[in-house]
Amino acid sequence: MYGGLSGVFWIEFLLKHRRNKANYLYVLVGAVLYPILLGGVLELCQKYFTRSRSGDWMDFLANTTGVIVASLIAWFIIRPWIIKK
Repeated sequence: MYGGLSGVFWIEFLLKHRRNKANYLYVLVGAVLYPILLGGVLELCQKYFTRSRSGDWMDFLANTTGVIVASLIAWFIIRPWIIKK
C-alpha cells in the first residue's frame, strides 16, 4: 500500500515536471518522507489507541521497504521513460 502511495506521488510529480528543472526536495518529502511518517504514526495509533490491533516494527519496516522500492522504480525506470516521451 505504501509503495503504491509513494508511486502515485512520484508519477504525478514526474508527469507535471518533465520539461522543466524541478526541485526534487518536494517530491522527496511528499513521496518518501510523508508515507514513511504516515506508516509510523499509524503503527503507533494501532498500538496505543486500539485493543484489537498492535503496532509492529516489522509492519513499519515493510511499509518503509515499499516506499523505498517504489521510489527506486520511479527514479530509475519511470523517470527516464517519462523524460524520453
